[in-house]
Amino acid sequence: MQDIDRVPIIIRREIEALIAVPLINAFIETFGREPALEVTHAVIRSLAGQAGELLQMVAQGNALEQLRQAFALFSQAGALEFQVLEANPSKASINVTRCKYAEMYRKHGLEEFGSLLSCGRDFAFMEGLNPTIRLTRTQTIMQGAAFCDFRFSIGEG
Repeated sequence: MQDIDRVPIIIRREIEALIAVPLINAFIETFGREPALEVTHAVIRSLAGQAGELLQMVAQGNALEQLRQAFALFSQAGALEFQVLEANPSKASINVTRCKYAEMYRKHGLEEFGSLLSCGRDFAFMEGLNPTIRLTRTQTIMQGAAFCDFRFSIGEG
């Protein structure tokens, strides 16, 4: 039996989505779209923040170097292809040029919830890892862009 921590994150997200989306749809049907999505978003943010805190403990730090380790984790099994445009102790600029997470949601007809279940984690993850690292992102592949533009900075207003 394989330890869950050795299963690539993309496989975990696929399993989660196949369970979560039917539940989300049932909650939408029962309680209405907005309340169901608000609760889902809150749960996803909480889980992502906890994951950031966990990475901080496991990686023994919360600087941009540990963030680079996170990109390696999220890229397991070829899940992300990306270009590093800039990387130094105070800034990192990364363009994700292929996102198999988005491809996986589309394959299962779940693209409506892909941003909520995957991309929606990014900002809360950063808050859990290090709230002084500022993440900006203006576009995602999940929402139809050609690439995701992740920009990280630390120590800037």
